[in-house]
Amino acid sequence: MQQQQGTQANQQQNFISEPPQVISTKDHLYINDMLSWNLLAMKKAYFYASNCQDAEIKEAINQAGQMHKRHYERLLTHLKPTTEQPTVQ
Repeated sequence: MQQQQGTQANQQQNFISEPPQVISTKDHLYINDMLSWNLLAMKKAYFYASNCQDAEIKEAINQAGQMHKRHYERLLTHLKPTTEQPTVQ
């Protein structure tokens, strides 16, 4: 019985190969939250690294800050339009 339900659930899942052209309000708010979280984590990492005396710990904190910076920048690239608008002549 449980196998049938699991199989039916897998068959009902639809995977999207491309993101939609328009995002919902809920998606927009979540993306905004993710940007804020990564920006805050990046700022905190750099602050704590600048106040750290141990070189190994300072480097580990800097690497964490770089990771959050990359995540922030990657999110921004997903928000940029992928197609150029045609120019009117």
